[in-house]
Amino acid sequence: MRNVLQVYYKHKYLYFMILPVVVYYVLFHYVPMYGAIIAFKDYRIAEGFLGSPWVGFQHFATFFESFYFWRLLKNTLLLNFYSLVFTFPAPILFALLINEIGGRFFRKAVQTITYLPHFISLVVICGMINQFVAREGVMMDILVWFGMDRTSLLSHPEFFRVIYIASDIWQSVGWGSIIYLAAITGINPELYEASRVDGAGKWRQTLNITLPGIAPIIIILFILKIGHMLDVGFEKVILLYNPNTYETADVISTFVYRKGLGTSFEFSYATAVGLFQSVLNFMLLITANKISRRLGESSLW
Repeated sequence: MRNVLQVYYKHKYLYFMILPVVVYYVLFHYVPMYGAIIAFKDYRIAEGFLGSPWVGFQHFATFFESFYFWRLLKNTLLLNFYSLVFTFPAPILFALLINEIGGRFFRKAVQTITYLPHFISLVVICGMINQFVAREGVMMDILVWFGMDRTSLLSHPEFFRVIYIASDIWQSVGWGSIIYLAAITGINPELYEASRVDGAGKWRQTLNITLPGIAPIIIILFILKIGHMLDVGFEKVILLYNPNTYETADVISTFVYRKGLGTSFEFSYATAVGLFQSVLNFMLLITANKISRRLGESSLW
C-alpha cells in the first residue's frame, strides 16, 4: 500500500490529467451497459428496467429466425471486408508516397488538401456525395461520356457499396496517413544510408526498411479494424441509403436504429440485436489479437 501511495504522489499530476478521460468512459461507456438487460426483457417504459418482465433469449431467437438476419449479416460483413481490402491499405500507401515527396511546400499542400474531408461534417459530406452521383451530377456526366445511361447511382443497390467505399477512402486517406508518417519518421535514418551504400534503391528501401519499421503500427490498427468487422457507422449509411438500396445497404446498426428509434420503438428487440453485434465484435477482436500474438510479436495485449 505504501508503494502505491508513493507512486501516486510521484505521478499525481499525470493521474489528474487522465481523470476526465476515465470519468468519461465510466459515465458514457460502462454505466450504460446496465441497460443491456432489457435485451432479455419485454421492456416497458412505465415499468422500468427492473419491473419489466423477463423473456430470456426470445428477442435473439426472433432476430435469428427473421428474414433480415442473413441480409444484415451479409451486408455488414461485405462492407467491412471491402473496407479492410481497399480503405485500410490506402493511408499506408499514401503515407509511403508522401514520404518520398522532396518539396516541402508541395508536400504540406498535398497533406492539407487530403486532411480536409476529415474535418467536414458527415452531413455535408453525404450531401456532396448525393450531388456527385445524382442524375445530373459530375460522376454521372463522366459515366455517360463512357456510354452509361443517365440515372441516379444511389437508386441502384449494386452501386451502393462502390460509392460507400470510394467515399470512405476519400474521407480517411489523408487523416489516416498521419500515424504512419509519424511511425516512418521514427525509423533510424542510418538504415537508409547503409542501404544506399549497398546499392538499394527506393523500392528496396521501402520493402526492407520502411514497411518492417511501421509493421507493428499496421498490425495493431489491423487488429482494431478486425474488432469492428460487424460495426458499420450507421450515420453515413442512413444519410446515403433509401428503400431502393436496402438490399445491399441495410446493415445491423441501421436496423437497430430503425427498430429502436424509428417508427416501431422496439427497445428490447433493438438492444438484443445490438448486443449480439457487440459480442461478435469482441470475439473477433480477441481472436485477431491471439492470432497476431502467435504469428508475431505485435499485439494489443
